[in-house]
Amino acid sequence: MSKERVLVAMSGGVDSSTAAFLLVKSGYEVIGINMKLWEEGGRYCGLNNAEDARRVAHKLSIPLYTLDLKKEFEKEVVEYFCQEYLNARTPNPCIVCNEKIKFGVLLEKAKQLDASFVATGHYARVEPNPFNQRYSLKRGRDTKKEQSYFLFPLSQQQLSRIIFPLSNLTKKEVRQIAADIKLPVHDKKESQEICFITQKDYNEFLKRVKPEFVRPGLILDKSGKVVGKHSGIHLFTIGQRKRLCGGRKKPAYVIQIKKEENAIVIGEREDIYAQSMDVSKVNWVSIPEPKKPFYAKVKIRYQHPEALAQIYPLGGGKWRVDFLRPQWAITPGQAAVFYEGDTLLGGGWIEKVIRQNTT
Repeated sequence: MSKERVLVAMSGGVDSSTAAFLLVKSGYEVIGINMKLWEEGGRYCGLNNAEDARRVAHKLSIPLYTLDLKKEFEKEVVEYFCQEYLNARTPNPCIVCNEKIKFGVLLEKAKQLDASFVATGHYARVEPNPFNQRYSLKRGRDTKKEQSYFLFPLSQQQLSRIIFPLSNLTKKEVRQIAADIKLPVHDKKESQEICFITQKDYNEFLKRVKPEFVRPGLILDKSGKVVGKHSGIHLFTIGQRKRLCGGRKKPAYVIQIKKEENAIVIGEREDIYAQSMDVSKVNWVSIPEPKKPFYAKVKIRYQHPEALAQIYPLGGGKWRVDFLRPQWAITPGQAAVFYEGDTLLGGGWIEKVIRQNTT
């Protein structure tokens, strides 16, 4: 009986490298894929990471192929990233990359190579649920590293072909496994948050890639009075204090970004709290689409503590989320993800923030 073939996305980091080892150890026929995603100045991002991936593949005696996905990445991820800032929203490119590239294009490549599965180094779990005949997406065991939040757009068809070898491991255990087998990346540092912004400067990136997006504008207070100027709405997100004009008795925070006016509205800390939001493009993952309102824990950012809320349909793929307690800096463009215990029920994109005395 032939071994089942699995493609492993190998970035050259300790997580994906250890995932590849665990699959080899489990008896799969493993093929490593290093994705070439972004290029500037004749060098593509992650060039050193690609070399590390080759070293790991050699150590594990598995083939490694480079997949050139620069065009797909620019179209699906970079364009989205830029457009969201232009539309006065705060993007989350890692979620879109997971949906469109890592578990979109890569799964298509798996079909071409007769591979049954695609695997990554994500800290998350996929489990079949015999009661509703669906695949459930669940949190990884490592509560500090678990990454289910970034995977909410995945479909049932995608989940049926995904393996997460690190699902029941902690980061510490992963590093220990990598050290025990002498993987050359066992002590490698964590990668930066957004892979295609090499200098960690969103402003410089947008000025270089989309200079037409960068327009100066006005900073307003809640009454509409002009209190300063800004160098571009892309520099701001809800709850931010940096880059605001000073000279006030109380700290000022960004409470709204107005695309049409190219303006930033500032207020005080209490102005940032909101109790409700509208969420669009909701994908129901572990459960069928609910037919009536229900309660769930909701995360409005990856690092934000989840909070209990009532969720009910508005129609057209939109859902209203009413928190039992006001939440800090609900931000359009970020993901809202719904949980019941360890199970990710579904999630969508924050479309509108609803504060008291507003519509």
